[in-house]
Amino acid sequence: MSIRIDPLALVDDYVTMNKDELLARISVDPNVCFGKPCVRGHRIWVSMILDLLASGWTFAEVVDNFPGIEEADIRACIAYGAEMSRDRFVDLDHVVSH
Repeated sequence: MSIRIDPLALVDDYVTMNKDELLARISVDPNVCFGKPCVRGHRIWVSMILDLLASGWTFAEVVDNFPGIEEADIRACIAYGAEMSRDRFVDLDHVVSH
């Protein structure tokens, strides 16, 4: 017996969120976490979520380890990082190629 799953039935609202809707999930408040960008309503830095993803964590691992964080919040962190990289860059000349 095989079960067929409609892939469109798995699509949540966060997939269709535009950039502005995603970025609205990020807050910057000089009185919270030294003004670092955070997931709105949490004291979780955007940079920490991006570092976890860069180190190999999955969305599910982030959600499981940070109660209250949703996949849309993770996508918001990625969107914020993308916006920041449009105007700024890090000089990577010091990075050694392997």
